[in-house]
Amino acid sequence: MRTSRSYCLRITLILLIGSCQYLTGCVSSKQITYFQGEASKMDTLAVAARYAPKIQPGDVLSVQVSSLNQEASSFFNPYTSFAIADRSVQPSASTSTTPLPPQNGYLVDNNGFIELPVLGKVNVSGQTVAQVKEQLRESLKEFLKEPTVNIRSLNFRISVMGEVTRPSLFTIPNEQITLLEALSLSGDITIYGRRDNVLLIREENGKRTFARIDLTRRDLFNSPYYYLHPNDVLYVEPGRARAATADRTNQLLPIVLSGLSFLAIIASRFY
Repeated sequence: MRTSRSYCLRITLILLIGSCQYLTGCVSSKQITYFQGEASKMDTLAVAARYAPKIQPGDVLSVQVSSLNQEASSFFNPYTSFAIADRSVQPSASTSTTPLPPQNGYLVDNNGFIELPVLGKVNVSGQTVAQVKEQLRESLKEFLKEPTVNIRSLNFRISVMGEVTRPSLFTIPNEQITLLEALSLSGDITIYGRRDNVLLIREENGKRTFARIDLTRRDLFNSPYYYLHPNDVLYVEPGRARAATADRTNQLLPIVLSGLSFLAIIASRFY
């Protein structure tokens, strides 16, 4: 009886191990290694120029004004009290999947204008944050002594989808993020994702661009897509191993379950 029971257990283990090996499939290390090159050679690559986003209609801007006269500056900061109240309820995070509420900033209208206290409508579309800061600082000299302006975009967001650990929509508070940093935020590409054919979808000036990026090559670092733009979408498509695993699972699972049930019935006779 003990011999028969041991035999049944061996058959069960062999069946389980064989099934796991069959389901796992094979993935070459060359398919999942980033930045491939000659291991014995040290090389240097030029890095893509840093990206400074241009303000577009639909953006939400935080504008904070200060000067030597704090009371006079307060007239230009109507949203400061709202921002303080929001922070007291929910601490801000360096990277959040929830965009800040628009009442904390100025919405750029369809014509590219924001409306500020005293200054009225200001055209900001097509300019960088640094350019708008300087423009506002010059305008405020008429009302304030030694004014300074701090501007941030509150809706710099990128999406990461597909075969990554944590697909999500991310809000980037420092308005600067690389493709690799975005993948790191999402927990990196899974073992089943294609690293040689990552799709980047970018919409600018009324046009949508579809670009393919090979993460296994080192020239990624001087690619025009290395720095992400607002509203970029990264999609990591599944490789053949993922499809093969799904097919094998569907094919083999009923057989495995039937085999285990059969072995369980045989083993029960010996107890």
